[in-house]
Amino acid sequence: MKINDNCVGCGQCASFCKKGAIEVRGRARATDACVECGLCVPYCPVKAIEVLV
Repeated sequence: MKINDNCVGCGQCASFCKKGAIEVRGRARATDACVECGLCVPYCPVKAIEVLV
């Protein structure tokens, strides 16, 4: 998973992550706990999350 420069650090993605695998410190960052399920993607208001296939 990649979180691009569009991220504004709103935390929406982190609040919907069932694994608690997203940290927000200025910008969001996926931790090693991320399983790339993509659940967070539709909740990003600025389309900053990409799941790499």
